[in-house]
Amino acid sequence: MSINELIQRRFGLPTDTGKTTQEHHTLDTILSHASCRDYRPEPIPEDLVQTLFAAAFSAPSKSDLQQACAIRITDRAKQERIAGWSRSTAWAAQAPLFMVWCGDSRRIRRLSDWKGHSFANDHLDAFMNAAVDAAIAMQTFILAAESVGLGCCPVSEIRDHIQPLSQELSLPQWVFPLAGLCVGWPAAPAKISMRLPLDATVHIDRYDDSSLLAQVADYDARREAGDPTPPQAQRMVEQFGVSDDYGWSENRTRQYAHPARADFGAYIRAQGFDLS
Repeated sequence: MSINELIQRRFGLPTDTGKTTQEHHTLDTILSHASCRDYRPEPIPEDLVQTLFAAAFSAPSKSDLQQACAIRITDRAKQERIAGWSRSTAWAAQAPLFMVWCGDSRRIRRLSDWKGHSFANDHLDAFMNAAVDAAIAMQTFILAAESVGLGCCPVSEIRDHIQPLSQELSLPQWVFPLAGLCVGWPAAPAKISMRLPLDATVHIDRYDDSSLLAQVADYDARREAGDPTPPQAQRMVEQFGVSDDYGWSENRTRQYAHPARADFGAYIRAQGFDLS
């Protein structure tokens, strides 16, 4: 596909965007991203795994502080335990490569002690910097992996079981899990998820969501037309009933109508972060 065709497939809208952009492998990879949960059983060569980690940790890092780490799970029983905590993550037990990406504010604090300097930035920004560093590194790993034909899927649901996960990984203070990541050779093509239109996500000079509801209504209709949600797949039917107008916005607002990970803030504070 051309860049323009990839953009039209991603957003489900006719556009001239990309028509004058030369085809490029990196752009093709990014525009074709799809979460992959079904993998062939063959392992990933170790040299390639290490190369992908090298690429990931070449990512931008706030002030070169390098506050991210990855915990690669090679113990299959441990991977199965983590995946088995939730029915929705059971598939992750079969991933040929599984890791947990973490924000790591411990490293710089240990180095401050080593050098005899006070750590004067113990506030919310310290947590945010580590979280952002980990997210950028993980996304860079995903981009690098997908560029060589691997499939990936981040797994944020592992934070639903934050205490047992922390114990499984022996996480010390100031280190916290961001997401799991499954990687492998795809067994079948993964589904491309349509995204919100750029008019809803790219603002010019100031934030302006005055057209949001109309934009999302149109987006819901486009997305459902191509991949309608059957009644049995609708979320929390016992609470909200079956909707004749079920789309992305109905699905995601139903999801956020139910409390989830309400213990995460307490966990982060217990890990030593001052979130003031």
